[in-house]
Amino acid sequence: MITQKTKYALKSLMVLADEKAGDAEALRIEDIAGRSGAPKRFLEHILLDLKRGGMIGSRRGRKGGYELIKDPRQVSLAAVLRLIDGPMAPLPCLSRKAYRRCDDCKDEETCRVRAVFGGFYATYILMIESLTLADLQEDARALERFAVPKAAAGE
Repeated sequence: MITQKTKYALKSLMVLADEKAGDAEALRIEDIAGRSGAPKRFLEHILLDLKRGGMIGSRRGRKGGYELIKDPRQVSLAAVLRLIDGPMAPLPCLSRKAYRRCDDCKDEETCRVRAVFGGFYATYILMIESLTLADLQEDARALERFAVPKAAAGE
């Protein structure tokens, strides 16, 4: 599950991407907060993280504010998740960016917990890394291409 902070980051990026596609003006934090529904006090920290991550830039002055500096097709949702929340792996021994051997594991090669979660995680990573900010911009139903069957009654 993604955190509320990541959700606000994604909504803010969508606002900036929509602005880039339209008038291409820098937006003040109040405007981004109003359009995205993110509280201004959270947004200040989120926008700084996105700026440090090289996804957005800022302009000073009368027409100042924040703007998307990357093409939306180049902003991976996985990169946003990692930037805001840190590693996505369910186990430290599966993380590509923050690998750490599990303290209680004697042998990663034969660890059944790692094997089960590794399979799930590999599928998740393939899916999330293929999605970009442009997918969120184009269609609110971007995930339908990964069609998950509806749960049967009682599930």
